[in-house]
Amino acid sequence: MDQKYIESTLELTDFIQDSPSCYHVVANAAAMLEDAGAIRLDEKNTFSLEAGNCYFVTRNGSALIAFRMPQDPATGYSIVSAHTDSPSFKLKENPEIRNGGTYTTLNVEAYGGMLMAPWFDRPLSIAGRAFVKENDGSISQRLVNFDRDLCQIVNLCIHQNREANKGYEYKVQKDMLPIISLGSEHTVRELVAEALEIDEENLLDTELFLYNRTAPSIWGVDQEFFSSPKIDDLQCAFCALKAFIDCEDSSSSRIQMIALFDNEEVGSSTKQGADSDFLRQVVHRIGCALDWDFDKRCSIQASSFMLSADNGHSMHPNYQEKCDPTNKPLINGGVLIKYAGNQKYTTDAYSASYLKGILKDADVPYQLFFNNSNVTGGSTLGNISTSQFSIPTVDIGAAQLAMHSPYETAGTKDTLNLVEGMKAFFKA
Repeated sequence: MDQKYIESTLELTDFIQDSPSCYHVVANAAAMLEDAGAIRLDEKNTFSLEAGNCYFVTRNGSALIAFRMPQDPATGYSIVSAHTDSPSFKLKENPEIRNGGTYTTLNVEAYGGMLMAPWFDRPLSIAGRAFVKENDGSISQRLVNFDRDLCQIVNLCIHQNREANKGYEYKVQKDMLPIISLGSEHTVRELVAEALEIDEENLLDTELFLYNRTAPSIWGVDQEFFSSPKIDDLQCAFCALKAFIDCEDSSSSRIQMIALFDNEEVGSSTKQGADSDFLRQVVHRIGCALDWDFDKRCSIQASSFMLSADNGHSMHPNYQEKCDPTNKPLINGGVLIKYAGNQKYTTDAYSASYLKGILKDADVPYQLFFNNSNVTGGSTLGNISTSQFSIPTVDIGAAQLAMHSPYETAGTKDTLNLVEGMKAFFKA
């Protein structure tokens, strides 16, 4: 495997390991943007924009929009969207279940649709955010990451469930509660306060998730595969960031933008999701800052385009019947262009043709994805975000295996394929 593909994969997996929750994703994305010279904006304040500058704004600490103002008058928006969240288990308040002074387990609920079986017998930790009352009376958000093997969801042994290998319906409230201690009286709340070096009485609330501590790995005869937590959709989010930052010297007259939304895995209908007004408001405020009248804004919108970036399924060698019979995407096959007649993906002949032309000119490989007509697929950001800001959109991603497992698999070539494809899109 060419070293450039290995290096791009390692960049991605380093980002994933540093981003155990959606809040960490946005904090790390913001740091990358600031290091590249981007200016942080606040939704509460007026946007003041200058040609040639790059800006970003966050919402809820879990969604982020960044954009670059062209030197010449803008002719449209070129947007890449992705999402920051992944399926996991979220801790409830007062999560400790004492079990008569023996094992202490944690009370959790499912966040998003996930493969539950792979969560068993893995080293897990806890990450998210906390809200703290500061000494001056203000309330601040703090990131939390215990960054150590802290708990585990433990299987029932085969001797006590002889039917285990014949299929099992997991119940979160019964089967998926992680063990965190043996008889300890310590609480998660105490652990958070200790980690943040604050008095427990100043800890107001938390949003905490389990995450898989298994380290990413590159494998295969030719190092063609890699496995990691959260490939869906941090591969696309990271690639969007990289492509955006790498295009700082672009001479494009379009406003280059990335939109990293939260809560895609639970429907996007939150104030920071793709179905919110976040993108629409940012676009509106850019227009206000540039003194565009309504007709000008409509003209710019009609001249815009979006890549909705969220990974798709590779053909699985053991379940080839689940794949479309004439379109069989593979890992390392290039940028995945996703179609669906039910419009769960927004790609149409026009938007696909526009992107294919860009990818061909840039010598970036691509392949096509359709669901098997008897296998209902999921939806993603494109058809949701266009209900708020309606522009031509094509759904893309990378082909992967084991989607929504806590340890997914993808191809070592496809991170760089995505970055190069997105860069070509921004420069078009």
